[in-house]
Amino acid sequence: MRTRPVLIYDGDCAFCTSSVNFAERHLRPRCDFTPWQFADLETLGVTQERAEYEVLWTTPTGSVQGGAQAVAKLLLSAGGVWSVLGALLTLPPVRWLAHGVYRLVADNRDRMPGGTPACAVPAAQRQGSHGLEPPTTH
Repeated sequence: MRTRPVLIYDGDCAFCTSSVNFAERHLRPRCDFTPWQFADLETLGVTQERAEYEVLWTTPTGSVQGGAQAVAKLLLSAGGVWSVLGALLTLPPVRWLAHGVYRLVADNRDRMPGGTPACAVPAAQRQGSHGLEPPTTH
């Protein structure tokens, strides 16, 4: 049984991998990191579709947070001044703003420093929640 939270990220994305490496070196959060490509997603309680769409924070009890709230959990687990920033990211209206900024960065991660074409999120996953396209009307 797991005893620590796990941050699941896109291991094929250079921007994501660089961000995780920064967090491991400088924030030292109390969690494990795993690329979704090598994770037992079923055991972690997430789908591949969701893991492709956003970074995920999973707890040993099965709670899952995604996107900006996963980043908030990571910061909270790092302690110190990082936990203050993490706590702010959980409060409205900062939470709402953080979600928008997260989506903007995630949808354009191939254009971010260290990003490569492999970092691009497929267009079908850039809209809606958890990688799902919003319903279309004809």
